[in-house]
Amino acid sequence: MRLASSISGLLHRLARWVPHPHRTGGDAPGAPGATPHWASSAKTGIGTSIGRESNLWFSLTHGIISEVFYPFVDSASIRGLGFVVTDRHEWLSDELHDADSTVDWLAPGIPAFRVRNRCRQGRYEIAKTILSDPRRSVLLQETEFQPLATADADLALFVLLAPHLDNQGADNSAWIDDFKGMPMLFARYREYALALACSVPWLDRSAGFVGRSDGRRDLEEHKQLAWHYQRAEHGNVLLAAEIDLAACDGRFTMALGFGRDEFDAAHRARASLMQGFVAARDKYVADWRDWQRGLNTLAGTPPHPQNLDLVSATVIRVHESKDFPGGIVASLSTPWGVAKGDQNKGYHRAWPRDLIQAVGAMLAIGRHEEARRVLFFLHVTQEADGHWPQNMFLSGRPSWDGIQLDEMAFPILMVDLARREQALEPDDLRSLWPMARKAASYLVSHGPVTPLDRWEEESGYFASTLSVEIAALLAAAAMADENDEPDLGILLRDTADMWNNEIESLLYVTDTELARAAGVDGYYVRFARPDQRRAARPAAGTVTLKNHAKGEGTFPVDEIISPDALTLVRYGVRAADDRRIVNTVRVIDHLLKVTTPYGDSWHRYNHDGYGEHADGSPFDGTGIGRAWPLLTGERAHYELAAGHRENAERLLQAMAAFANPSGLIPEQVWDTADVPEHQLFFGRPSGSAMPLVWAHAEYLKLRRSLGEGKVFDLPVHATERYRGGKVLAAVR
Repeated sequence: MRLASSISGLLHRLARWVPHPHRTGGDAPGAPGATPHWASSAKTGIGTSIGRESNLWFSLTHGIISEVFYPFVDSASIRGLGFVVTDRHEWLSDELHDADSTVDWLAPGIPAFRVRNRCRQGRYEIAKTILSDPRRSVLLQETEFQPLATADADLALFVLLAPHLDNQGADNSAWIDDFKGMPMLFARYREYALALACSVPWLDRSAGFVGRSDGRRDLEEHKQLAWHYQRAEHGNVLLAAEIDLAACDGRFTMALGFGRDEFDAAHRARASLMQGFVAARDKYVADWRDWQRGLNTLAGTPPHPQNLDLVSATVIRVHESKDFPGGIVASLSTPWGVAKGDQNKGYHRAWPRDLIQAVGAMLAIGRHEEARRVLFFLHVTQEADGHWPQNMFLSGRPSWDGIQLDEMAFPILMVDLARREQALEPDDLRSLWPMARKAASYLVSHGPVTPLDRWEEESGYFASTLSVEIAALLAAAAMADENDEPDLGILLRDTADMWNNEIESLLYVTDTELARAAGVDGYYVRFARPDQRRAARPAAGTVTLKNHAKGEGTFPVDEIISPDALTLVRYGVRAADDRRIVNTVRVIDHLLKVTTPYGDSWHRYNHDGYGEHADGSPFDGTGIGRAWPLLTGERAHYELAAGHRENAERLLQAMAAFANPSGLIPEQVWDTADVPEHQLFFGRPSGSAMPLVWAHAEYLKLRRSLGEGKVFDLPVHATERYRGGKVLAAVR
C-alpha cells in the first residue's frame, strides 16, 4: 500500500512540471469573496499552554481545529484548519462533514487532544494529536493519514486553512512563499500574521477567495489543486496545500505560527518544527501536571466518564488571559457561530458576572492564587465611579455599554468569600477595600433598580439582582466597620434593610390565573417595572420582551416567571422553606421545568426568545429559549439548602450528563424532539456556547457544597441578619 502511494506521489510531483489545462498563477480572482462566518460553537476541546511564553489558545469542533486565538484570548485568528481527501479524479471527502470523529484528552485534565476521524465510506482514517507549543505562539498538530484499503493507497490529502486574524474575516490577505527555504502558507491582517509550515514538503499550494477562487472550490471541481494562485488580497481568504504523503509514510507535523508580521510567524513555526513535537508535548503536559498538584480534591466520586472536577478546573484556567492575568473570557466559542459574521465577537470577552463565578469555583477547589488574580483584574478594570462595563475586552476597554447592578455587587461578595476561605492576606484586604467601597457606593446611588438584569435583557426590580445587591451591601458594611468607617457601615445596612423590606411588595403577586393553575396563592415574578413602583401592584400591565419578532413578544408582567427567584435563598435573604419560596418553586416547575433523558433542567423564564427556532435553525435575534444546565446546578443548591440532599445529588448527576463526551458543559441543551439535520438531540448541547465557564464554575461550587453539606458560597452577613443563621448548619 505504501509502495503504491510512493509511486503515485512521485508521478504527481513529476506532473507538477507539466502544464495543466486548469493551472493558473498570480493573483486570485473573485475578491473579496463570500461573507465570512465563524465556526460551530459545539467545541469538543479547548486548550492552551499553562505558561506565558505562548500567547495562543485553540478550540476543536467536528474533528478539526476551529478558532485559534492570538495574541489575546479575546482575539480569534482563524475559523478552521482541516483536511480534504480526494482520489484526484472523481471522489472527495471532507473530514469536517464526511467523517465520524472521536476526541480524547491526552491525559486527565491536560488540555491537549487525540482526535480520530474515520471516513464514513471506510476509505481512510486520520489520527491527530493537537496542542500548543509551550515555548512560543505556535499550534502543533501531529498527524497520521491511513488509507483503509489497498485500492485507496494513492489517495491525496489536502489541508485547508481559513484565516480570520484579529476577529476579522473580511479583510485578510493570504499568499504562498518560503521562509529560509521552507515553503509555507501565509496570511496577514493589519499588525497580525500567521504562517503554516509542515514537516514534509507541500506538493501544491494556493491562496484564494472563499466561494470564488479558494482551494475548497478548486478541489470540489477538479479533485486536485488545479488553480495555483500566489496571492489573495483584502478579503475572506482561504489557503490550501497538498501534503506529500509519499515523503512521510503518512506521518507528519504541521506548525501554525503567529506573530506581529509574517517573519515572526514563520520564525516561530519553523522553530517549533525544528525543536520537535515530542519536546513540546512533554513540556506542555509537565507544566499542566504541576498546576494540577495545587487543586483540592472534592469529596465524592464525579459521576462522569471524564473527571469532570478536573475538566471544569482546566476549562476555567484555559480561558484566562496571559497578558492581563485574572481576565477570564466567558467562552472560547461564538454561539451559533456558523450563522454569525464579523460583527459578532462571540463570548470572547470578560463579563464581571462570569468572572465572579470563576472566582467562586477557584476558591471551591483551593486555587487561591487564581482567585486573587481575578479580584485584582476587577480592581484594575473598575471605572472611576465604581461600576464595571457590562462586558469588556481583556485590556479593560468596554465592549457592550449596558449596566448590570449585580456585576457591581458580586465583586464585594467574592472579596468576602475569599476572606472566609483565607485566600487573602491582610495587605490584600486593605488593597481591595477601595474597590469594594466604590462598588457599594455605586449600588447605593443607583440601586435597587437595575438597567439590565443578569440575562442582560430587561430593566427593573429583579429578585436575582436585589438578592445580590442586599447581600453585597451587608458584606461591604462589615468591611466598612473593619476599616474604621462605622457611619458608612450604618448607611449600607440601612439601605440593605430598606431594599429587603420591599421585595414582596415589588415582586410577590397573588390571586392570578397562573397561581390558581399551579395550586398556590402566589409567587415571585421575574421582575417588576420601575415606572410601576408606587402602583398598588408593580408587576401589573404588560411588557414587550427581547428576542421576539415585532409584535410577538408582549405578555402580562405578572405571568413571567423565572428560577431567578431562588437566588433569594442562594444569597441569604430568604429561607428555603419560606412559604412564598415554596409556592414559587411549584410555579417554576409548572412552567419552566424540562425532564430530558439525562435529567431535569429549566428555562431562564417563560417566553424566553434566546435560542434556536422551532425548526432548529440558529438564533438570529429571535428564537425560543432552551434549557440551561447551570440552572440545574442552581436548583441543586436550592434543594441542598432546603434539606433535600438526594434531589441535589440527582441534579448534580444531570448537570454532568449534559456535558458532551469531552466533558464540556454547554450554555443550553436542546429541549424538545430531535432535529437531526441541525444536529440537535433531546437533552444534548444546542448550538449555543460550549463550553461555558459559568456552567463549569457552578458545577465545581455544587461539588464543594455537596461535599460540605451546605451551600458553599452562601453570604454570611445576609443569612445572619435575615434568616437567623439556621441554614448555616450542615445538611446531612
